Amino acid sequence: MPPIRTAADAIDAGELVVYPTETVYGLGADALDPSAIEHVFEAKGRDRDKPLSMAVPSVPSALEHVRATDRERRFMATFLPGPVTVLCTRRSSVPDVLTAGRDRVGIRVPDHPLALRLCERAGTPITATSANVSGRPSVRRPDELDDSIREQAAVVVDGGETDGTESTVVDVATDTIHRRGARADDIEHWLTAN
Repeated sequence: MPPIRTAADAIDAGELVVYPTETVYGLGADALDPSAIEHVFEAKGRDRDKPLSMAVPSVPSALEHVRATDRERRFMATFLPGPVTVLCTRRSSVPDVLTAGRDRVGIRVPDHPLALRLCERAGTPITATSANVSGRPSVRRPDELDDSIREQAAVVVDGGETDGTESTVVDVATDTIHRRGARADDIEHWLTAN
């Protein structure tokens, strides 16, 4: 397995990296670099009107790039790190191409030691999207990677087999669960109780 430092250097150079999370393998690039983000869309064959989320090593680091209400902060304190993507109002540092021009961005703090070390070492938010060609199944092991993704990634960090359950995507401001995944019932309960 290449060291996390090698993967972080690749992200710093504007390249793509495949990395494990507690859900599925992710495709990482500098989430504040529009050309690196474009590379992610190209590699996945993903529509430009479908936003990407970003992974950060902690809630405080997320707050450097989003404006969160008190309720959103309480939610993040409860569920992050974990298999949850929280939509928050983005700050000006977050480029339009990442969010497909929307004013909110998905935040992930992965609950996986290699993903967290990569986020910390990269020193910038990284894209948090599954490392698959759009429309194909998510990847749980590096040997499941599409050839096209493998060819375009500078580094593949092998963390063994992942859980495979997608993260739950939630907009706390509107009490909306956009995608049910891991911990969806707990999240629904929290939204009702808070």
